[in-house]
Amino acid sequence: MIIISPLETVADVVADHPGAYVCGLLGPDMAHPELPVVEARRLRLTFHDISEARAGMEAPETGHMRDLLAFLDSWRETAKAYPLIVHCWAGISRSPAAAFIAACMLHTDRGEMALATELRALAPDVTPNIRMVRLADALLKRNGRMEAAIRNIGRGVETSWGSVRKWNV
Repeated sequence: MIIISPLETVADVVADHPGAYVCGLLGPDMAHPELPVVEARRLRLTFHDISEARAGMEAPETGHMRDLLAFLDSWRETAKAYPLIVHCWAGISRSPAAAFIAACMLHTDRGEMALATELRALAPDVTPNIRMVRLADALLKRNGRMEAAIRNIGRGVETSWGSVRKWNV
């Protein structure tokens, strides 16, 4: 199971899922929260939620995605026993992108479009960060299929805040 959460609810989500793997994706001006998670099951990534490089802002980069993929690879070995919790500030861009990337890694037997469509059905208001998806797509050698799938589902319904989503992939 992959759980997508905004920052404001992540402590409660973690409390409900002991042993979970937790990936936080927050901006450089935000502190990652203290959570009762062992360090081997925790990843803190820091960059702004932007899809293109901008002066004065830190965009997601290949190194961030390499760290994410390595973390997801360690989770994949125990995915049947422990959920992955991904959180960002609002739960509508960076964390859904990480969830989609994780689903693609976990289910190499399923098409990227099928997974993107499943994500859209679960969360009509999310707009996964396309830069994160593009970088992960290249690293996973998916030949643009991950990026195309997210572009195909389009922008989510306008919202300013997401909610907790449990994706049983």
